[in-house]
Amino acid sequence: MAKIAFLGLGVMGGPIARHLAGAGHELTVYNRSVEKAATWAAAHGGRAAATPVEAAEGQDVVMSCVGRDADLEQVTLGPYGAFQAMRAGALFVDHTTVSAEIARRLDAEAGARGFLSVDAPVSGGQAGAENGQLSIMCGGSAEAMAAATPVMQPYAKRIVHVGGPGAGQVTKMVNQICIAGVLQGVSEGLRFAQAADLDLDKVFEAISGGAAQSWQMENRWRTMAEDRFDFGFAIDWMRKDLGLALAEAHRSGALLPMTALVDQFYAEVVGMGGGRQDTSALVRRLPK
Repeated sequence: MAKIAFLGLGVMGGPIARHLAGAGHELTVYNRSVEKAATWAAAHGGRAAATPVEAAEGQDVVMSCVGRDADLEQVTLGPYGAFQAMRAGALFVDHTTVSAEIARRLDAEAGARGFLSVDAPVSGGQAGAENGQLSIMCGGSAEAMAAATPVMQPYAKRIVHVGGPGAGQVTKMVNQICIAGVLQGVSEGLRFAQAADLDLDKVFEAISGGAAQSWQMENRWRTMAEDRFDFGFAIDWMRKDLGLALAEAHRSGALLPMTALVDQFYAEVVGMGGGRQDTSALVRRLPK
C-alpha cells in the first residue's frame, strides 16, 4: 500500500480520497479549508496537513483535485507547493479539469525534478466519485501510467491512457463538447414535445430505446420536465470547461461552432440566476 498525499477535498476529491483510504492506502490530506481536511481525517483516518508541501513530504504519490489552473499551480508550484517536497521516483496524479498547457508544464517540471506525472481528469460526476465508478482519461508516459493505474483502480470503472502529457485534458474537453451538444438537443426535443402537448412519458418510452438514446436523456429527461436542476455539476464549472475547450481549439485551429453557441446559451442561464444549477438547466432558456 502506498503513502499518498491528497490535495483538494471537494465534491469529487473527498470521495476519491475516501476510496483510497478504504483500499488500505495511508493518506495525508490537504484542503484550502483547514477545517474540511481535519473533518475528513477524523472520519476516514490519516492525517491533515496545513500546506501542500507538508502533505507531500515523504509520500510515494501526490494526487490533486482542485478547481482551476491557478489553484493547481498554487498547490504544486506555489510558495508552499507540493513539488518542493516530492522525492525522485515519486508519482503525481492530477484529477483536476484544467488546460492542457498547465498539464504539459507540470509534466515537464516533474521530469526535471525526477518524478512521474499523469494528467487524469475524470467523468462521472459526484455520483461516480461517491460510487467509485469514474471514467478516467489519462495523459503521460507509459511508465507513469503503469505506476498510476493500480492507484486509481479503487474509484474507477474505466481508465484509458489516451496519449502523452496533456492528452487526458484534451480528451476531457472532447467529453464536455459532446455533453453540451447532447444537452442542447435534449432541451429542444423536450420543449418541442411540450409545445405539441404530447405525453412526455410516452415520448421518452418511444425514443429512448433507439438512436436518440443518451445518458442525459435517460437521467435528465424527467427532471428537466419537472424543473429540477440540483444534480451536482454546476453550469459555472461547465462554462469553465467549455472555455478551456474553446481556447484549445483556437490554438489548434479546430472549429467548435456548436460549443461556442451552447456556451453563450449557458451564459444566458447564468444571467437568470442558474450558475449553481446543474448543466441540464440549459433547458430553462427555452420557453415552455
